[in-house]
Amino acid sequence: MKDLIEFIVKALVENPDKISVTETQGETVSIIEVRVAETDMGKVIGKEGKIANAIRTIAKAAGGKEQKRVNVEFMAKEAV
Repeated sequence: MKDLIEFIVKALVENPDKISVTETQGETVSIIEVRVAETDMGKVIGKEGKIANAIRTIAKAAGGKEQKRVNVEFMAKEAV
């Protein structure tokens, strides 16, 4: 699941090397945290959150095959 989300997000952003995706798995729930550069947050979220919702829909559909709920959270990496 993590690899799928990472593949999709890398295709969307200008700085694919600054992406980090972590997955926390429970018995019935998986939480996927996607961190991107602050300049790429708009591209990942999209107008009115449409791209973020599409990514979440894909993750939920893929999680349905494994009978797991999947939550995808998007966060900006802090500038160093």
